[in-house]
Amino acid sequence: MNINTPLQGAAFALPFTKAADPSKRDEIEADETAMRIPFARRIPDHIRNHFVAMCGEYVGTVLFLFFALGGTQVANNIPTSSGLSVAQVGSNPQQLQYIALSFGFSLAVNAWVFFRISGGLFNPAVTLGMCIIGALPWFRGVLLVVVQILGGITAAALVACMCPGPLNVQTTLGGGTSIVQGLFIEMMLTAELVFTIFMLAAEKHKGTFIAPVGIGLSLFVAELFGVYFTGGSLNPARTFGPCVVNRDFHGYHWIYWLGPILGSIAAAGFYKLIKILEYETANPDADAAEREAKRANSSSEQARHRQLAAAPTRTSNSSHTYGDFADRNERSPARVPSAAMQSPAMGTANDAFAGLSEGGIHSGQNVEHNAAVDSPGMVVGDGVVRRLGRGSSYVA
Repeated sequence: MNINTPLQGAAFALPFTKAADPSKRDEIEADETAMRIPFARRIPDHIRNHFVAMCGEYVGTVLFLFFALGGTQVANNIPTSSGLSVAQVGSNPQQLQYIALSFGFSLAVNAWVFFRISGGLFNPAVTLGMCIIGALPWFRGVLLVVVQILGGITAAALVACMCPGPLNVQTTLGGGTSIVQGLFIEMMLTAELVFTIFMLAAEKHKGTFIAPVGIGLSLFVAELFGVYFTGGSLNPARTFGPCVVNRDFHGYHWIYWLGPILGSIAAAGFYKLIKILEYETANPDADAAEREAKRANSSSEQARHRQLAAAPTRTSNSSHTYGDFADRNERSPARVPSAAMQSPAMGTANDAFAGLSEGGIHSGQNVEHNAAVDSPGMVVGDGVVRRLGRGSSYVA
């Protein structure tokens, strides 16, 4: 789709600037001052990483809840085919399905986008579960919970500002649901969502790259059941944001915090139980293709190491020494003259220096026993002059 790779760092490819010229991109990327925010190098990496994760989680939560709450606002305010509002005729399956689709698809898209930045959690209950199983440090988890709640408030405020009419997206008990029933419904639905995240995202396997699809479908299924009875929160930030914007807290608002927290703890407990029991052995062929690929890679790596260990000590062609080069020349058979060029075969070192034994710059190098006697560290054998520890070479 794109002709060039995106410009790295803090530089913007504005028109008529050096950054916009592809021929000068290397020059821009080599300039560290243009690639980083001023004074950013003075910030410790762990602080910078926390800040990046917080920014990604805040923006991701805002986008996730903005589209989800926006779809809920549409479903709760659009007139029915009879011309009456939903408040007048009551809930209907089409309305509930629309809300469930809004939440499920919004989570799938935004979790896929922000997965590599902050993990794409967008939910304090999910963050708690990830901390319990050790997939997320507690300090990072606390920071993410704070920005998730702020993101929920921001998303609700944006929907209230952009959509006409009052904000009608608060979670309430319906269908004659009691407070205790609502508490356990929220707990069960959240446990299902959190456990899905554990198995698809926290557990690394060959399908991890499409985990956001399964997570979005998990929320969609949960919303199909929960919207009618509890409003389908599963997320304290989702419930808290609209309550803050409308300045209206129900007396049972606490169930939208305690229920998801209990569900997250239950999912974490079951996950740790199957990990202790080594669930991988119960269905060993579930990731057989991945294991076969790893085994093949391991076998090829071991074979390569064996070949390197069995190879002679002589270096490769790309890193040979001068002595190795001379050794190959003296060991190689003489070339057969071609019809196009009649050139004599290469002679040995003694042939090349013949007639120079009595003087000249190569004096004494064509006599084997003289070289052995007069030159320390030299060994003569089979007409080949050798340096100890370096292979054969011409003496120079």
